[in-house]
Amino acid sequence: MEIQAGYDIAFNCLQDVPMMLMLTVHPSRHGDLLTRHEISFSPSVAHRDYHDVFGNICTRLIAPTGLIEIRNRFIVSDSGRPDEVVPGARQFEIEQLPDDALVHLLGSRYCDSEKLGDLAWAQFGGITGGWQRVQAICDYVHNRLEFGYQYARCDRTAAEGHDEQRGVCRDFAHLAITLCRCMNIPARYCTGYLGDIGVPRDPAPMDFSAWFEAYLGGRWYTFDARHNHPRIGRIVVARGRDAADVAISTAFGPAQLAKFSVITKECSTPQGERTRKGDFTEREIALA
Repeated sequence: MEIQAGYDIAFNCLQDVPMMLMLTVHPSRHGDLLTRHEISFSPSVAHRDYHDVFGNICTRLIAPTGLIEIRNRFIVSDSGRPDEVVPGARQFEIEQLPDDALVHLLGSRYCDSEKLGDLAWAQFGGITGGWQRVQAICDYVHNRLEFGYQYARCDRTAAEGHDEQRGVCRDFAHLAITLCRCMNIPARYCTGYLGDIGVPRDPAPMDFSAWFEAYLGGRWYTFDARHNHPRIGRIVVARGRDAADVAISTAFGPAQLAKFSVITKECSTPQGERTRKGDFTEREIALA
């Protein structure tokens, strides 16, 4: 299948403000891009990309005083298959883990594992390590937290989310990641696009989504404690220890969010047919 995705984001800056953006599709999906993936700025500004320590693509710029609009539209190919389910994936002993997985066992800004260790072992210590344990954690978080956009809070930790019993997708991910780490299962935070493909349409405005990956059986697998069932069409943008590592924008000065619109939807007509029929060109996608 083909998925159209993108965003239209704007900030009002009271002065020239250095900014860092994390809005480029993760390099692991670049081979699936069917159109050019290019961030456009209005007004035009100088910018450059670099890779952070987790392999994500970050964009640096200085936003000028006034309104700056940041836009992108692109089409990506996707298998159309739901998230993989592998009940036999086992949990590795710590000494068997690769070096780069160890950082995802440690506590981080929003994943305060030292506060939830006793709870985790009491709840999940008797469950066979591996897929069953991670799924049990997802079930627990899914049932523990109430989802609601009105519950969004940028500084909520996993332990606070557990106590408050509410949150948005990042809170579900943070709590599940933290409980996995308490059980010695490496877990990392993911952010990206997730449209309503194969499920009833959510009437709420589209947003970037958060989920997590757990290291089992020698590789990383996708889990989603908020939805708690396999989904179709995830397009990962960035991965890190928690949301602090993958913020879509970081402003080093006063910048007020003026517009925020995200789209993710399955294309009804393949790209080749669109080009032949003249429905829209690659440039029109980028500027739509």
